Amino acid sequence: MRVIFMGTPDFSVGTLEALIAAGHDVCLAVTQPDKPKGRGGKMQYPPVKEKALFHGIPVYQPRRVRESECVEELRRYHADVIVVVAFGQILPKSILEMTPYGCINVHASLLPKYRGAAPIQWAIIEGEEVTGVTTMQMDEGLDTGDMLLKTEVPIAPDETGETLHDKLASAGAALCVETLKALEEGSVTGEKQGESPTAYARMLTKELGNIDWTQSAVQIERLVRGLNSWPSAYTRWNGNVLKIWQAKALPDIYSASEAGAASKAGAGATQTGGPKAGAESAEPGTVRTVEKDSFTVQTGDGLLQVLEVQMPGKKRMETGAFLRGNPMKAGALLTRE
Repeated sequence: MRVIFMGTPDFSVGTLEALIAAGHDVCLAVTQPDKPKGRGGKMQYPPVKEKALFHGIPVYQPRRVRESECVEELRRYHADVIVVVAFGQILPKSILEMTPYGCINVHASLLPKYRGAAPIQWAIIEGEEVTGVTTMQMDEGLDTGDMLLKTEVPIAPDETGETLHDKLASAGAALCVETLKALEEGSVTGEKQGESPTAYARMLTKELGNIDWTQSAVQIERLVRGLNSWPSAYTRWNGNVLKIWQAKALPDIYSASEAGAASKAGAGATQTGGPKAGAESAEPGTVRTVEKDSFTVQTGDGLLQVLEVQMPGKKRMETGAFLRGNPMKAGALLTRE
């Protein structure tokens, strides 16, 4: 097929490359405008632009895709289909109906679940065990078009937003190629979505990572994984913001020796000052035990064992390395920023 490809971030790149590898004629890549990055404010290409230029594909970067100038520019390419993967703008009806096969979207959830901007991260945060990718015939709604094909992807117990992103990007690329083939052959028809059983997967913000220690250890551990690698979960300790990159939910009451057995360090764990691990009056956010390679924090239900952290201006590090340079005692309080 002759394809106009619309996409912007890393998630889109795999699908673009898969379409090229499958022999489709990608005649134009449409992506968001370049943006400044870093302290110097140097303009940076979106990932899709970089890959399109590498393959010699023309690139078009409209500020507002709804403008008539943009619509006419796309029309000049006489494409068979428009493939849309995390483009970042809502398409008008004039573009949705421009080509014989319309606009096909690759969405990173098993629709109608997790419509919205951040389905990958919210699937982890909400405790799903399975997610996947859906290809959809786009309409004027937000992720409400008829479903075409789906593929499931299990969510591992230690899955992070970053690792699931990569799995779904790969699955989506393959599913898009399969979908275009099925459309050409006439072997697929759209299926209406119905109502979504989950909340809208709203866009991620830095504030979302501000840990509420009154939540359960299981909820906080899922938040930590879902927001890894952006924007990250964080708390406040000793006057600084402390990012938490890896953690594990533990039972609420356990002895100091059991805490050591549960930690990655194994033998040799000790409790440093403060209340006993089994004490029942600890406020959520209280450090209960400090071991060689981790520390545990009281939550609203259960304990959170912290395994990897980051201080402002420092690199991510295992908790053991952090503790060697930042003494922490049981009884210390972690608070919301």
